[in-house]
Amino acid sequence: MIAAAAWIGLLTSAHAGEPLRLVLATATPGGGFPAYGEALAAAIREVDPDLTVELRSSKGSTENLVLLRDGRVDLGLVQGEYAYEALGQQGAPPAVTVIAPVYAAPGLFVVPADSPVRSLDDLRGQPVALGTRSSGLTAMGRTILRGAGIDPERDIGPILLDRAGDGPAMVRAGQAAALFGGGTGWPGFRAMAEGPGGARFLGPPATALPAILAASPSLRRITVAPGTFPGQDAAIDTVGSWSFILGKPGLDPAAVARFVAAIDKAKPALARHLPHERPSDPRDLSGAVPASWLHPATAAFLRGE
Repeated sequence: MIAAAAWIGLLTSAHAGEPLRLVLATATPGGGFPAYGEALAAAIREVDPDLTVELRSSKGSTENLVLLRDGRVDLGLVQGEYAYEALGQQGAPPAVTVIAPVYAAPGLFVVPADSPVRSLDDLRGQPVALGTRSSGLTAMGRTILRGAGIDPERDIGPILLDRAGDGPAMVRAGQAAALFGGGTGWPGFRAMAEGPGGARFLGPPATALPAILAASPSLRRITVAPGTFPGQDAAIDTVGSWSFILGKPGLDPAAVARFVAAIDKAKPALARHLPHERPSDPRDLSGAVPASWLHPATAAFLRGE
């Protein structure tokens, strides 16, 4: 446990003005993680110019966990389902830890506005772009489909993308009937909703929500408010999960203290860079994950020390 005096010492030893570089693994181009990483790096640069967040492209959540465990990056973006599974299976320290939250991402399927697809059942027998092979969003999509009684390997034609940004074009070209993704500011959703003809968004049937939530401890019920996307007139009930910034084993507490303090201070700037997402707030971690998963410096921040 980091006592108050030690916490003050961490902040003093990692104060702004001293160069600090942290490498953050994101995902494939065109997805939510690269967009978030760019916004985070820019926002932090505004409040702490000497703190550099260097972005590294990756295949997504699963590769980011490997990179973190091997110490090849300092920080990694990991979607909730993968994060819960990985952190819950860890043994004694040193271990990967939770540094900060990203945002809560509601999982949705998107189709062209004029598509005959009106429910998840209408996707049976259809090609569906579920996401990239290593993305946590892809895992969430499979969980939602199973909870709705649809086998994601047999009842649809699952399409796994090389790059997250390829999905909207495949739907527009008729190569996929729908695209799954997560987050109100997710680039694929925005590309569909703001593109020619617009889009419609589908959540699971209400009767399937209990089964979906029971299948994964990381998922939470989320309501997407009317008007979140262009042309969306009604609320959409679905599920989603927090994604997290995880840190490599043994990540320097002074660096984490400065990084978390910068995220807190950069909330207004991050809101400008990501206007369609709720800004990351370290305090959102309270109750979101077990305290034992937190980096000690993050835990100290949440205690106000």
